[in-house]
Amino acid sequence: QAHAKVWHLYNDHFRPAQRGKVSIALSSHWIKPQRMTEENIKECQKSLDFVLGWFAKPIFIDGDYPESMRSNLSSLLPEFSETEKEYIKGTADFFALSFGATLSFQLLDSHMKFQQLESISLRQLLYWLSSEYNSPQIFIVENSWFVSGSTKRDDAKYIYYLKKFIMETLKAIRYDGVNVFGYTVWSLLDGFEWQRGYSIRRGLFYVDFQSHDKKLMPKSSVLFYEKVIENNGFPPLPENQPIKGIFPCGFAWGIVDNYIQVDTTPAQFLDSSVYVWDVHQTKQLIRVDGVFTSKCRRHCVDFAAIRLQISLLQEMHVTHFHFSLRWSSILPLGNLSLINHTLVRYYRCFASELLRANITPVVALWQPMAENQELPLSLAKYGAWENPDIIQAFVEYAKFCFTSLGEHVKFWITMSEPPVKNLTYAAGHNLLKAHAKAWHLYDKEFRSSQKGKISIALQADWVEPACPFSRNDQEVADRILEFDIGWLAEPVFGNGDYPQVMRAWLQRKNSADLYHFHLPYFSEDEKNLIQGSFDFFALSHYTTTLVGWEKEDALKYDHYLEAQMINDITWLHSPSRAAVVPWGLRKLLKWIQSKYGDVPVYVMANGIDDDHTMVHDKLRVYYIQNYINEALKAYTLDNINLQGYFVYSFNDKTAPKYGLYSYVVNQYEPKPSMKHYREIIDSNGFPAPEDPELLCPEESASCPECHFFRTRKSLLAFISFIFVAFIVTLLFIIYYSKKAEQRYK
Repeated sequence: QAHAKVWHLYNDHFRPAQRGKVSIALSSHWIKPQRMTEENIKECQKSLDFVLGWFAKPIFIDGDYPESMRSNLSSLLPEFSETEKEYIKGTADFFALSFGATLSFQLLDSHMKFQQLESISLRQLLYWLSSEYNSPQIFIVENSWFVSGSTKRDDAKYIYYLKKFIMETLKAIRYDGVNVFGYTVWSLLDGFEWQRGYSIRRGLFYVDFQSHDKKLMPKSSVLFYEKVIENNGFPPLPENQPIKGIFPCGFAWGIVDNYIQVDTTPAQFLDSSVYVWDVHQTKQLIRVDGVFTSKCRRHCVDFAAIRLQISLLQEMHVTHFHFSLRWSSILPLGNLSLINHTLVRYYRCFASELLRANITPVVALWQPMAENQELPLSLAKYGAWENPDIIQAFVEYAKFCFTSLGEHVKFWITMSEPPVKNLTYAAGHNLLKAHAKAWHLYDKEFRSSQKGKISIALQADWVEPACPFSRNDQEVADRILEFDIGWLAEPVFGNGDYPQVMRAWLQRKNSADLYHFHLPYFSEDEKNLIQGSFDFFALSHYTTTLVGWEKEDALKYDHYLEAQMINDITWLHSPSRAAVVPWGLRKLLKWIQSKYGDVPVYVMANGIDDDHTMVHDKLRVYYIQNYINEALKAYTLDNINLQGYFVYSFNDKTAPKYGLYSYVVNQYEPKPSMKHYREIIDSNGFPAPEDPELLCPEESASCPECHFFRTRKSLLAFISFIFVAFIVTLLFIIYYSKKAEQRYK
C-alpha cells in the first residue's frame, strides 16, 4: 500500500512535469520441477507465487495475492478491500527485476522451494514473467554472479556467468518476444555481502579490504562488460562465420574404430567332416567318424564379420579407416614365442578387404585401454612403459606387424593417443624411444619395399586462457599446452628434447621442496634418434578447455601446474559435459604450424558423445559440420598442410554413444550424422554454388592382388577380344550346323 501511494503521488503530481516513470524492484529466483509431473509443476508455480507473486500479482494483475498463497496461508494473509485492490492494481510503469543479487543461488529459504530444484535460468524466468504478468516492459535492475573472496582481478568465473545472463536476456528478447529494455550488473565494486560477509566478491572493481585507502582496481570483468556495451551485445565475429570451399584432391576422409569387431569363428564350409542327417529320431546332424572330405582352401570372405563392417564403411563413402591392433592378443607373452596366427590372419584379411573396397587402412600398433593399457600381461606386470625392456619388446612386435601386414597396410601409427595425464616422465621417456626405434626400423627395412608412411598420434585438445585480457592466464594456457602436447611432440617434431617450459617449471617446483619430479635427459644419440622420426603429424582433438591462474574451485584446480579449470556455461556441451568449441581446432592447427612448421597434418580422431535415447543426433551433426568447417578455414585461410580428417567413431557397439551407426540387437542403423558426414565427403567440403566442379583423378587404394590386372590392361583387352571372337565363332558353327541338318532332312 505504501508503494501504491507513492506511485499515485508521482503519477498525479510529478509525472506531467518530470515525465519520468516509477516502479517497485522485486527479487526472484527460478525453479524447475524434480520430475515433469503435474503436481511438481504446480509446486514450482507455488514457489514463484510465494516469492515473487506475493508482490507482483497485486501490482501487475488484479490487486490481490496469488490464489496458492491464499489457500495455503488462509487467515495469516491479510485481506485487501475492493477499493485497495483497485488502488494497488497497475501501480508500476515497468517490471523491475532483481535476479541473483539476494534471493537466488542458495540464499533462498529452503521451504520456499517446495521440494523442487532451484535453477539459474534467467531466460526461463523472463519468459514466465512475460506470460504471467501480461507482457510488461522489464528492466533488470540487479543481476550477477559471485567469486571467492580470495579472487583478485582475473575473475573468469564471474565473466562467464555474466556472459550467460546477458546472452539469456538477449535470447529472451530475440527468440521469446520478451520486452526487456534494460540490464544492470550487480555490483560496481566489492563490498560487504550481508549473509556471506567478505567471503565472496561481486564487484566489477576490486577492493583490497586490508589496505588503508581501499583503492579501486578494475577486474577483467570490467573489460568484458565494457566490450559488451560497446558492441551492444554479441555480434557475430567474422572469424567464427562458416566459409565455403573444398579440400584438395586426395584429401583423406576417414572414420575411426579404436578396436574393430573381431570374430574369428570359422565358416561352416571349412569343416571337412562328413555328417548324416538323422531325419527319423534326433533330427540332428551326426558326424561320421573317420570320414573326411578334402579340405577347402581358406578365404578372407569366410569371416562374415568382415563383410558386414566393410559394407557399412562403403555406405559411408569414406576413403580411410583407422583402427588399432591388440598387442596383448597378437603376442600374449610379449614376445614371438607365442603368436595368435588366427588373429593376425583376421587383421590381414580385414586390411586386404578394405583395399578391395578402395578404402585405405590406417593401423595403430598400440593404443592404451583401461585394462593393462592393452599391453601383454608379462610387460604390464613388470612396470609397463616404465621398464626400459619394453622398448625392445615393442620394436620386435612392430617388426612382426610390418612383416605380416605391411603388404596391405601403408599407413602406420606407432602409438595412438598415449595417455599423458596418467603417464610418468620415465614412461614417456621409454615410449618416445620405442616409437623412434620402430620408425627407424620401418624406414630402413620396410619403406623401400612397402612404400608406406608412419608416425605417432597424439591427443591434442586446445587450451584457451579463461580471461582473454590476462597475461597470467595466457601463461597458464601456454604451460598446459607444453605439458599436454609439447611433452611428446617437441622431441619428435622439434629439437629432439623436451620443451624448455617443462624443464624450467619442474626445476622451480623441485626447488620449492614441494615436489620432486625428474624429467629424464636424452643423450645426443637419443636426440638424433628421436628428432625427425615422423612422416606426418597425427592428432586427436575433441574439445577445448579454459584455464586461469586464480584459484577459485578447489575441485578443479591443478596444484601441480597451478591452473584453474574454468567452464564457459554458454558453450554447447554434450551429455558427458564435453564442450563443443569448433574454433579450438583451428587455433590448435595454427599452434602446431607455428611450432613445428609446414608438417603434413592429419586430424586422426574428432568426435563427441550423444544421448543414446535420442533418435536424431543433432548435436553430432552440428559438431561435425562446424569442426570440419574450421578445418577448412585452417587449410584455405591459414595455409595449414592439412591432409586428412577422421570422425570418431564408427559405431556404438565398440564406442557407445560416439558412433555414427547405432547398434541394437545385432543391427546397425545409420544416424543422421553419418548421412551428413557422407554428404560432406561427397562434396569434398562445402562448395559454393558458383564454384566449378572439382574433377579429381580417380584414386584407388593399393591392392597387391589387383596389381597384376591393372598393369596388364592391353593383355586383358586382347584376351577379352579372343574370348568374344571364340564365342561368336562357336555360335556361327552351331547355327550353320543346325541349318545344314534341316536341309538334309
